[in-house]
Amino acid sequence: MTQARAIQLTEFGSPDVMKLVTLDLPAPAAGEVQLRQTAIGFNYIDIYQRSGKYPLPTPTGLGHEAAGVVQAVGDGVTDLKVGDHVVYMNAGLGAYADCRNVPAAKMVKIPAGISDDDAAAVFFKAMTAQYLVKKTHKVATGDVVLVHAAAGGVGLILVRWAKALGAKVIGTAGSAAKCALAVSEGADACIDYTQSDWVAQVQAAMGSQKAHVVYDSVAQHTFMASLDLAAPFGMVVLYGAASGPAPAIEPELLNKKGCLFLTRPSVFPHNADPATFRANAADVFAAMGSGAIKATIGARFSLADLPAAHRAAESRATTGAIVITP
Repeated sequence: MTQARAIQLTEFGSPDVMKLVTLDLPAPAAGEVQLRQTAIGFNYIDIYQRSGKYPLPTPTGLGHEAAGVVQAVGDGVTDLKVGDHVVYMNAGLGAYADCRNVPAAKMVKIPAGISDDDAAAVFFKAMTAQYLVKKTHKVATGDVVLVHAAAGGVGLILVRWAKALGAKVIGTAGSAAKCALAVSEGADACIDYTQSDWVAQVQAAMGSQKAHVVYDSVAQHTFMASLDLAAPFGMVVLYGAASGPAPAIEPELLNKKGCLFLTRPSVFPHNADPATFRANAADVFAAMGSGAIKATIGARFSLADLPAAHRAAESRATTGAIVITP
């Protein structure tokens, strides 16, 4: 028996509902490993769950992804050993901790040359980007791709990966500084969507074309414009709701806007079995190795400072990824 420090929720609300507690941690059960976590990832879904927008049974932990070093292995674990550096993204809530037991099937080894910090910073986000550019819409040379929230954790990865796949990439973001960051990461142009004429500016940046695919994680503020900016027979992909839920529409509107395709995918069904998960992870690590995507760490917080991390994310004060150091 060892002890672990972890964030726990007994109610939903402001960032201050997150409490750092000390818990007894048993030895890993069969099929599990005990992980000393070295870097924890942050994702906007953490805010939805903490606030109660996505309700959870309480008490509950928070956090979906982390990297660390294997400290012990349970019976039946043969593909991992003590000392291995691993990362996971879907092993049940509770990644906001300095030590935890995790099913071995939910982990992948971190390849040599990739740090724990970089793996934790991008893994969940890159696995999201992976299905978006390789499965939801297979980005190809010559595509016009519109990425909303292009300076965010997933957005920056989408920008770089879509460019590496040969697309013209137009981004939107919430400030001039964020737009500059997206352009520095490879976007052909980036428009500040707080400006009243941002839709016209995006269309001007695309020239005579419209987007073959629109990746929209902003939703309420951007969704109706996304429909207008998509090319005939194009696809609008809603994969988040940072500004609030997208407005409801009648299906007939998709016909009127150009026979559009609309989808609302999620990362977890795309990685539901271990073989698919590991194949997708290998694709992510290959893209990191080639430089097609990279970790852009915008801020670091300790476990005790997690309320500050959530406030910074909610106020959109950060760019790139947030990493939590146990």
